[in-house]
Formats: sequence, structure tokens, C-alpha cells
Amino acid sequence: MWGAPPNSTVVEYVYGLDKRVAQLAEGTPPPLPRALDLACGEGRHALWLATHGWQVQAVDFSQVGIDKGRTVAARLSRSVRSRVDWRCADITELDAAEVTGPFELILMVFVHLSADQRRPLLHQLAGMLSPGGMLLVLGHDTSNVTDGYGGPQDAGILFTPQDIRADLDGQGLTIRVADHVFRPTEGPDAIDALVIAERPTP
Repeated sequence: MWGAPPNSTVVEYVYGLDKRVAQLAEGTPPPLPRALDLACGEGRHALWLATHGWQVQAVDFSQVGIDKGRTVAARLSRSVRSRVDWRCADITELDAAEVTGPFELILMVFVHLSADQRRPLLHQLAGMLSPGGMLLVLGHDTSNVTDGYGGPQDAGILFTPQDIRADLDGQGLTIRVADHVFRPTEGPDAIDALVIAERPTP
């Protein structure tokens, strides 16, 4: 239905996620839950989320990628297409792109920045989570360079689960998962770092 399939780890943790949002007024149905897909590329996660009832802001610096995502979306129903808000922007300048929360889900999947760029971005994302909202960070682990397969070879833009935990320290989130994921490839398994954090409900 979409182009490239969504990452299996994303599907595992997001499918069936409790997506309830606060009602605006008594008797008013709640709005669709909101998700932010950072560095969305051609929209494999954004479109998958939209087909599962999410309202998605999909942000990427590449207009080419976004245009391809729109082409794939054209095959889907109008209601699904209307749930994706495509934005061509630098993910480290979300304010300029008028990307604001709250979001019930934020995906930061295979986004590789220097620690000096990653940390303030994660702090900003933490502030965009709604109560009960989930931040999922998944990317090539630092150990993938020596022990895994594929991915960037510059250790300066890779991270470990411990790095992400440290980045999020003091942001008021609860870490639910901080682990490695071994992803099958045509060669040895690739080693990914996964962190899932939630904003506690009052």
C-alpha cells in the first residue's frame, strides 16, 4: 500500500498503542491522535500511521523525498491522504517550520546527528509530548560500525541506548525501553539502539 514497508520495530511498539486524547468538551468525540515523524523520507512511517488513524506531521529536509511520499499517498484514500501534513524543513529548526505539540507519538527513526545537535532536539521533542505520549528513538548503534552491518561509519553521529537516556535525563520522561535491536540484513545482523520514553500522565 505504501512504498517501503515500515520498520518492524516501529510496528511492534506502535501498533495497537493506546491513542486516546482528551475530549474537547463533553459529548464531543476526541480528535485524532497526533504523531510527529522526523526525517520522514518518503513517508513509510507517516503513511502507515495515517492508515491506522493517526494525524501525522511528516518533516524532512528533502523535497524529493516528500514529493515521493505524496506520490505514494495518492494511491490511498482521500481520508488517509488528508491525515498527513508534509513539511519540508530542517528537523533541527522545528520552530521555524511551525511544528508544535502536543503529540501522542513522536518518531525519531534513523536520525543521525552529532551529540551537540541531537541533545537539544531531544529536549525540544520531550516538551512536545502530551501526557501519556510516547517518544520512540531508533537508530544505528555505535557498535554497529565494528560488530554490525551497513549504516553510517562515522561514530560521531551514532549513539547507544545509554546516550539517549543521558540526553533525556531531567526532561520528566519515564524510560520504558533502552536496549539493542538486532536487525537481519543480507549480511551480519545490523545493531540498532532503541529507546522508548513516555510523558507520565498526571
